[in-house]
Amino acid sequence: MNPLNRLYRRARRSFLDLKGYLDADRRLNGVVRRTDFTQCPRPVLLIYGFFGTRRSFEVIERRLRRDGYCVFSINLGGMFDAFNTRGIDESAEKVREKVERLYARYKLGPLAIIGHSKGGLIGRYYVKRLGGDKRVQTLITLGTPHNGSSTAYLGVAFLGPVAPSVWQMTPMSPFIRRLKIGSFPDRVRFSSVYSKDDRFCPFPAAMLETEGHPNLSNIEIKECTHREFLTRKKVYDVIKRELEAGEATQRRLALGVVGGGDGD
Repeated sequence: MNPLNRLYRRARRSFLDLKGYLDADRRLNGVVRRTDFTQCPRPVLLIYGFFGTRRSFEVIERRLRRDGYCVFSINLGGMFDAFNTRGIDESAEKVREKVERLYARYKLGPLAIIGHSKGGLIGRYYVKRLGGDKRVQTLITLGTPHNGSSTAYLGVAFLGPVAPSVWQMTPMSPFIRRLKIGSFPDRVRFSSVYSKDDRFCPFPAAMLETEGHPNLSNIEIKECTHREFLTRKKVYDVIKRELEAGEATQRRLALGVVGGGDGD
């Protein structure tokens, strides 16, 4: 491909990525409940990112349902009761409460969580700090700033007074440093999916420290912008592979065949 054409295509994709956030519509946080929790052996919780809505996962949700998963999401509130601007720890507590109510009412299978951007940090906090490892077998994060992201400073400049989570996502913020302390549960498969073309979570912001911990992994997607994690087929192929691997690992663990690492 001509270098100028490549540069143009990359710039256009970055512009569309940014435009998607500026076009935020709180009405997109309303979804039609389709999941029958009385028949839900493979539940998947989708956690959307900062200034996103539940509809952000529309394409992934459709593909998951087609492949036999029962999928649900939670309204995380925030600005205008939408857009996921609250603190990460506060949102994770809301996830914990919702999950516990569901498991108290229904006989569900082991839970998988897919989190985009900030949503991945919410999932990580829930699993690591709020006892979510008792329910979760797989955590998959898409473009999540596990080490903080320099682009969060833009959020601080414009939304800092009303959006606590943008402070938490700055590079190596006190929140990020505290979240790194201690072991990540070794029975939970934890995969961070990232791209070097992601301008909102620039490399290596999404990288986990995986040394010596076989349950943790970093998976690179070539030529994928931040919002394209939610629509690209090659990303979904990775998601499905990781979900199936998590299910297989849990079956082996149940039989006492394999162990895991103990940290991140």
